[in-house]
Amino acid sequence: MRMKNHPEFGPILRRLRLEKGLSQEALADRAGMASHAHVSRLESGRKHPTVEMLFRLADALEVPASAIIFEMEKKKRRAWHI
Repeated sequence: MRMKNHPEFGPILRRLRLEKGLSQEALADRAGMASHAHVSRLESGRKHPTVEMLFRLADALEVPASAIIFEMEKKKRRAWHI
């Protein structure tokens, strides 16, 4: 199942990756991805993560998946109230 219609995911992923001091390649390696290009596509919004990938990325970033989802919802709520 892909998480579509969540354009806020990419910027959140990028921010968390940079906060951890990881390159796209390092994050891809930690998350068990074949290539850093996958991380690039996720961050740019050209690709949508599956729920499984969300959990793998969260583990690789050492944050709870719920924290990523909370950030996504927080950004979405702000957009609704503008």
